[in-house]
Amino acid sequence: MSASVPAALPISGTEPVETQPPVAISAFRAFLSRLNDSLRNSLSERRPWPELADRSTFSKPESFSDATLRIRKNYSYFRVNYLMVIGVTLAFSLIFHPFSLLLLLGLLFSWIILYLFRPADQPLIIFGRTFSDRETLGILVIFSIFVIFLTSVGSLIISAIMLGFGLVCAHGAFRAPDDLFLDDQEPAATGFLSFIGGAASNAVTATVPTISNTRI
Repeated sequence: MSASVPAALPISGTEPVETQPPVAISAFRAFLSRLNDSLRNSLSERRPWPELADRSTFSKPESFSDATLRIRKNYSYFRVNYLMVIGVTLAFSLIFHPFSLLLLLGLLFSWIILYLFRPADQPLIIFGRTFSDRETLGILVIFSIFVIFLTSVGSLIISAIMLGFGLVCAHGAFRAPDDLFLDDQEPAATGFLSFIGGAASNAVTATVPTISNTRI
């Protein structure tokens, strides 16, 4: 008597589903690479710090117009150093206020994950509701206004920037620029945000095609 062979149970073949990361990695890496290159090129223009802090060059300005002229000339020469001083002042202010730092980081990562580098084929779904790109943008704008203007983040950032600006103006007014070799072709007065704006705009401009491809 032959032993009965049990029937084989049907097994449904399930293919592994590839899950995409919540952020477009290629676009994000390209943005970081371009931003890093822009910052490196800009920081290469900084002047030696001993030259900035040379005590033999400090003297009291003769008048307000003389102080203004000194600030313009010193800023034209020490532009990157001055912006680094303002950046360090802002960084220390945020470090000593961890709650504001966490709010600011949360706002930054919200923009990165939910809108700027979110893959186009992954809609934003919250509590079963799908949000369009326009709705997501509106929510992020409202959240940004709340964080910056209705919490301590905005006042902290403004006070830190004003403190750094005051330090820069004080240094520029009391340092005699007679020993500086200024380029006559370089404008003496440019915006304090030109360095940051230039670096960021170069990085964004170079990365826009990559980001656009991920959202099409």
